[in-house]
Amino acid sequence: MTATTKPKAPSVEDLAAKLISGDRIALARAITLIESVKPEDQLRAQDLLEAILPKTGKALRIGISGVPGAGKSTLIDQFGLNLIEAGYKVAVLAVDPTSSRSGGSILGDKTRMGRLASETDAYIRPSPAGDSLGGVTKTTRETIALVEAAGFDAVLVETVGVGQSETTVSKMVDVFVVVAIPGAGDELQGIKRGLLELADIIAVNKADGDNVDRAERAASEYRAGLHILAAGNPGWEPSVLTVSAMQNKGLDTLLEKIKERQEKLKQSGALAARRGDQAVVWMRELFEQRLLAAFKGGRKAARHWAEMEDKVRDGEISAVSAAAELGRLAKIGQSEG
Repeated sequence: MTATTKPKAPSVEDLAAKLISGDRIALARAITLIESVKPEDQLRAQDLLEAILPKTGKALRIGISGVPGAGKSTLIDQFGLNLIEAGYKVAVLAVDPTSSRSGGSILGDKTRMGRLASETDAYIRPSPAGDSLGGVTKTTRETIALVEAAGFDAVLVETVGVGQSETTVSKMVDVFVVVAIPGAGDELQGIKRGLLELADIIAVNKADGDNVDRAERAASEYRAGLHILAAGNPGWEPSVLTVSAMQNKGLDTLLEKIKERQEKLKQSGALAARRGDQAVVWMRELFEQRLLAAFKGGRKAARHWAEMEDKVRDGEISAVSAAAELGRLAKIGQSEG
């Protein structure tokens, strides 16, 4: 092999076998593969996901969100350690916000979760959110499948938590935890109503020192607010508890509530139904992404797309008319094909 020759990429079968055996290098390569936008890589990623599918779906999937400053990373760091002590292998998919100006992201989660990152039974994958909405990356669902196939039986998805809709992550996990903080004035203003309605559990963090009483008051306010919200939503019974990630207080109760919630879903058949619905949503999202990519991949369509963007930006045409024109072009392309 010459100095300029690139090493041959492993076959999908070999990569899948190593991934399932728990090889971390294979896991990292697999995640890089599914995050690639190259058409040839996307085809290999599709084959890889098919190959590992029988090994997926057995993990406890937990979404964790909350307002900035709520201490999500500190909580995950300690909670992850507790999970490992309880016998779990823990994967954390931590999504960092991406700058809309530079395109860069912080990717500092391994620093903020230093103790957990050093554990052999933990795997932390920080990824930039890019331009995707919902506080997660475009490939978070695929990454969940990969870490499950690699043997991780607890998957924590930490969302961006910067005001984007968190509906997306709630549709890919079993239990959705919202981390709140005490003493922020009107507690119910600290978290959007829409986010509260997605919550299975609200954990009021930083319930330590002088904050204990304030945390209890905040929890009471959340319970009262959730009681009102739940009145029109039968079957939805969110829990509210106080925790201190710093002092490792209340996190055992948090785990009990999460396991209790998942068990209820299992017993009622709702978990299987939820997982099935999540798979359908995943399919739809992939189809929409690939349909758009295929449309923009044609030279004529890409040129027309750029022209429409310029016209909309300059106020020459409305966004509605531009979308209609692009739709007409897509239909022409389909009929010609």
